[in-house]
Amino acid sequence: MSSEAHIKDSMDRMYRLTRHIYDASRKYYLLGRDHLIDNLNAGNGEHVCEVGCGTARNLIKLAREYPAAHFYGLDASDEMLKTAQKSLDRNGMKRIKIAQAYAQSFDPSALFGLTKPLNKIFFSYSLSMIPPWRESIDHACNLLPSGGEIHIVDFGDMAGLPEWFKKFLYMWLRLFHVYHKPEILEYLRKMSSEGRGKLTFTPLYKGYAWYAVLKKN
Repeated sequence: MSSEAHIKDSMDRMYRLTRHIYDASRKYYLLGRDHLIDNLNAGNGEHVCEVGCGTARNLIKLAREYPAAHFYGLDASDEMLKTAQKSLDRNGMKRIKIAQAYAQSFDPSALFGLTKPLNKIFFSYSLSMIPPWRESIDHACNLLPSGGEIHIVDFGDMAGLPEWFKKFLYMWLRLFHVYHKPEILEYLRKMSSEGRGKLTFTPLYKGYAWYAVLKKN
């Protein structure tokens, strides 16, 4: 089985049942998603893609907040996309396009019929679940034109929170194959220092999460 097929199989098995309660349960600890939505600032006519769109919760909120932009989503799991499509249909969001694909190799033109590059690509608590996270960031950066932006929100180091809480949360996350990866932020800083983009970083909720934007040079 190829590495991508393995990722898909693993995600499908994980979400075959839990996708039905995903939004109800995740709202309590996927903090900072709405901070990303409020700061994405999708302009008129811009094309925005979420990598790891899950149930399409973020895409629906974005489409309502930025009605003049175009939104797309991809996920490795066909099972999760079943829930996403039902949610889009229920909310009358026909203008949001979603597809099964992989973060490190997706082709926006083949998936969504785009003739222009994406303007913004975002990862909301997905990089901490993606094994080839570095390749996924590089791929997103390569897809964007100069001035394009990568937006990321993910788990932080919990520096301002009690040690017992930090240990419990990390233990809980590992049950779902989610891991705190400080190396993601280190890699973004490296990209910035190499001149690949300008990085802005905002810690959230005493280090529980962080929000970063890399604007491509």
